[in-house]
Amino acid sequence: MNRFQTAAAPPTVALPKPKPAVAQTPATEKEHERILASYGGTYDDPKLEALVSKTVDRLVAASDRPDQGYKVTILNSGAVNAFALPNGQLYVTRGLLALASDTSELSSVLSHEMAHVLSKHAAMREDQARQAAVVTRVVTDMSNDPDLTALALAKTKLTMASFSRNQEFEADGIGVGISAKAHFDPYGAARFLSAMERNAELKAGKTSLDPRAQDFTSSHPATPERVQNAQTIARQYSAPEGAERDRESYLAAIDNLVYGEDPSEGFVRGRRFLHPKLGFTFQAPDNFTLDNTAQAVIGVRDGGSQAMRFDVVRVPAEQSLGDYLNSGWMEGVEKASTEDITINGFPAASVTAKGDQWQFKVYALRFGSDVYRFIFAARQKSTESERNARETVNSFRRLTLDEIQAARPLRIKVITVQPGDTVESLSHRMAGVDHPAERFRVLNGLDRTAQVKVRDRVKIVAD
Repeated sequence: MNRFQTAAAPPTVALPKPKPAVAQTPATEKEHERILASYGGTYDDPKLEALVSKTVDRLVAASDRPDQGYKVTILNSGAVNAFALPNGQLYVTRGLLALASDTSELSSVLSHEMAHVLSKHAAMREDQARQAAVVTRVVTDMSNDPDLTALALAKTKLTMASFSRNQEFEADGIGVGISAKAHFDPYGAARFLSAMERNAELKAGKTSLDPRAQDFTSSHPATPERVQNAQTIARQYSAPEGAERDRESYLAAIDNLVYGEDPSEGFVRGRRFLHPKLGFTFQAPDNFTLDNTAQAVIGVRDGGSQAMRFDVVRVPAEQSLGDYLNSGWMEGVEKASTEDITINGFPAASVTAKGDQWQFKVYALRFGSDVYRFIFAARQKSTESERNARETVNSFRRLTLDEIQAARPLRIKVITVQPGDTVESLSHRMAGVDHPAERFRVLNGLDRTAQVKVRDRVKIVAD
């Protein structure tokens, strides 16, 4: 070959267009931090992030506004939730990803949130939330206001103002259209709305004070009308079995996903709170419901006549615990009641405080370099409320090595149905969940009579 022969001109390669950026403002950055703090931070899982971004890219390309940028954050929370900020920041919890059964269901949630951004609903909701915040001074601490009701103790809440019924229907309509144009099965929305409704029914018995447990259904009501509406819209785009569900790659991406509470952040089991990372545990009194919120562990007695809050506070090493309790962070403290005590070998101090409506008993306890605070509130001081406070504090102890090692998170495991397997036999393999058979059906999108088929891939919860 002649060395000087000119090579054929290389074919011109179209460079991929850079993705539109998401505009940050101080307000959205602050909101982003608040969301991360309330929902356990981000959940890092590269294969899951890749699946979510690929889905978003496909939806953006099919939407009427391919110039609008989006950035998705996966939140480390077992709640089933998703929301959007007006600038295109989208959030989905790992709890939502665990509940969805295929990529078309995930695409229905993402396109629904994109629709709220495109319709400017998210901006309207932000204004509403801002007004609400002015009206309700959110109680972040007990400072200077001893007359808090038991529930106000728990009000370190993230509230997302909910959308109106019309905004939800509108976002469903736009979302199903975007999903269908991106060649996802448009019936994914109706299936996922049904799954959420059934998931909410399973939870209905349990009231929760934790904002992270307020799921998608409380800010986006999943009513039978919405399911019906989503089906009607989907029919305009395709026959029920036509489009892509992309179930296999979805299940591969969520295999091994952490399910429920992440024990490394501390978790509640019944009346006991355990924090394996920090190495301690305590138990709440009978008839108390415990909730691990982002800022504190909150306990409320049935009927609401007593409440407790457990949190960590900064106390300089040289300051005595008695001095800390009397240092003015709380009003109504009776200084004469200050007592230095020892709890299971740990230095501690206690004090009583009075408000108009509530009586308080407060303990501070030094554990390693940290100081933990127990605040007990009772409508009326009684021997029972005194005993409850004392027994709870006395139950504070170091976790054993075995207990720390046993505190592993539950995970979603994807398995193949074998000959002889049934819904009942597979649900018996589920660990750490209530109503295992019903939970298995909800997790796998099976209605109340459906059975599993050999070689199907299904999700179970395992430790």
